[in-house]
Amino acid sequence: MTQMEDAKKRIITEEMKTVAKTEGVEEGFIRNSIANGTIVIPSNVNRDLTPCGIGAGLRTKVNATIGTSTDIVDFDEEEKKAQIAIDNQADSLMELSIGGDLDEIRRRILKMSDIPVGSVPIYQAAIETIRKTGSSIDMDEESMFKTIEKQAKDGIDFMAIHSSVNIETLARLKRQGREGGLVSRGGAFISAWIVENEKENPLFENFEYILEIAKEHDVVLSLANAMRAGTIADSTDRAQVQELIILGELIDKCREAGVQSMIEGPGHIPINEIPANVTIQKKMCSGAPFYMLGPIVCDIVPGYDHIVSSIGAAASAKAGADFICYVTPAEHLALPGPNDVKAGVISTRIGAYVGDMAKGVHNGEKDLAMANARKKLDWEKQYELAICPADARAIRENRPPEDPDTCTMCGNYCAVKIVNKWLDQAEPDFFDKV
Repeated sequence: MTQMEDAKKRIITEEMKTVAKTEGVEEGFIRNSIANGTIVIPSNVNRDLTPCGIGAGLRTKVNATIGTSTDIVDFDEEEKKAQIAIDNQADSLMELSIGGDLDEIRRRILKMSDIPVGSVPIYQAAIETIRKTGSSIDMDEESMFKTIEKQAKDGIDFMAIHSSVNIETLARLKRQGREGGLVSRGGAFISAWIVENEKENPLFENFEYILEIAKEHDVVLSLANAMRAGTIADSTDRAQVQELIILGELIDKCREAGVQSMIEGPGHIPINEIPANVTIQKKMCSGAPFYMLGPIVCDIVPGYDHIVSSIGAAASAKAGADFICYVTPAEHLALPGPNDVKAGVISTRIGAYVGDMAKGVHNGEKDLAMANARKKLDWEKQYELAICPADARAIRENRPPEDPDTCTMCGNYCAVKIVNKWLDQAEPDFFDKV
């Protein structure tokens, strides 16, 4: 049975127990939330991994994407990037390769990863068709579903499924128009297929078949947001909202079938529109976990999009988003390298942490501990509490101070050391005498 089916029968699985312990919440809360569909645990029955929970009442999770391109195919580097993401505490990976042997790279990542791994099956179906015929519009329906099934059998824990791109959403997009067009790669493959074949999207029309596959392997369906804006100017438009209506209906079907599911959300969106987007998604999709892609809150900083996305992640987590896909400095420019992956994971973790504090998932306990360590000039404790201890240590040690208690910012004139020596040692009645 799936985690959802177990939860509906009031069974608390080992995965639920692990998530409850990790999050510091009651096991019954996790079970009830999975039964209601407001929390998911991506954990394919064919894999042994450390489960994590995604959804309301839990810490906001961070996803890192890796994968080859048509220009750069280096499986060893993709494994290295995956390990860097894991080492820097990403909560999940998505394997999005489009170059080389797609089965081999996916299986290598699944084998080396002890955290959930996601995928986008339509990529493989489209690319393998292109290799055979020269065009993705030649995909046959069987290949789409066979790819989903193959990846589920391999152990993929969650899948981005483009079932909400249909004739209705495309017609609304076409009538409306956009400044930046349609930027979802999976959405582009499906849209081209619909238009050229003059048929409805098979992933929408035969959604029940996808549910059967997902149910057999307990794959979480991450219902893709193919109509997301690729520029601030197109945010929260009619095409996106139309797709969201369909996504809400698909969520209902998932829950009826006992299949865990979540909803993907916008990629480019101004910060002031984030709360409204989270609210409408949660309302229309009955509280399903919300997977935000970035989000990127302005368009003009290529090379620094990880910083823009960290701002968006903080605002999204505060508003109630549950899962954030990182953005790296290479966004819009190139395939991310190992250093880009590290920067993306850390910046997104920072944003998620800040948002979680704002919505009360934590109350800044680590921040208080850091404040106390700084007052005591306890550098080892400061490194321990840092979100990236190695980097914090390296910066200070690469510019060592003359006085080991201080740093080279203030040196001999360290305010904390001065206060510790004079103010804190003043007699209790000193101020009454003055």
